[in-house]
Amino acid sequence: MHIDSNQGLQRMATMQEFKVLTLNIHKGFSMTNRRFTLEKIRQNLRETNSNIVFLQEVVGEHEKHKDRISDWPDSNQFEFLADTVWDHFAYGKNAIYQHGHHGNAILSEIPFVEFNNVDVSTLSFSQRGILHGVLENRVHLLCVHLGLFERERYQQTSRIIEYITTQISPADPLILAGDFNDWRKTSHRRLKQACGLREASEQVHDSVANTYPAMMPMLPMDRIYIRGFSATAFQVLGYSPWRMLSDHCAVVADLSLGIQ
Repeated sequence: MHIDSNQGLQRMATMQEFKVLTLNIHKGFSMTNRRFTLEKIRQNLRETNSNIVFLQEVVGEHEKHKDRISDWPDSNQFEFLADTVWDHFAYGKNAIYQHGHHGNAILSEIPFVEFNNVDVSTLSFSQRGILHGVLENRVHLLCVHLGLFERERYQQTSRIIEYITTQISPADPLILAGDFNDWRKTSHRRLKQACGLREASEQVHDSVANTYPAMMPMLPMDRIYIRGFSATAFQVLGYSPWRMLSDHCAVVADLSLGIQ
């Protein structure tokens, strides 16, 4: 990880407005898995001018794809996406298999002072984690991708609640974002009540946003929860070319630090 402390300190001293995006990149493939879209994902992420990007299903290594796909990146996917735009990044390895691994990633303009990945897996065939990064301005970033089963998500949400309430000071600003697979909004209600979180789309538009499937979003899966921030704008990037890049829509929020 590249860290320029002087640049980071200047940045954090003046930065009060954040543009935050989250996207499940589907390992760099389109919804049908027929097209490798990572280069287009990189181009479109950059055009949003986001300061912080939360990503799920990011491939850290895949020996088979590296040999078979001509434009597979020489580095891992998160470094390829971050290159020259987001100097600071964190990766949490969750699913590990014989030919590689994938997990969650956070790209940031502001340096991290620390980050770690917390295992919240409840099933042997479904590896999940909380990627927790702390920025130099003491903003806490948590990137998650919850499981497909209701009971699995309930247990994982309990772990998230426990982690936030025991490991992060209530005075510190917090962004929790990712793919929650929570179409019934059970986790949504618990996170708001137990952790004092607000959801950005709900704050701006009075409802959580439908983000899945990308071609015709009908289910509210992808969210940005905040504490110590106010959401001033929220958008689902469900138009072309975004809807052709993954099976999920990206969502982006404008956040103001310290405004309730």
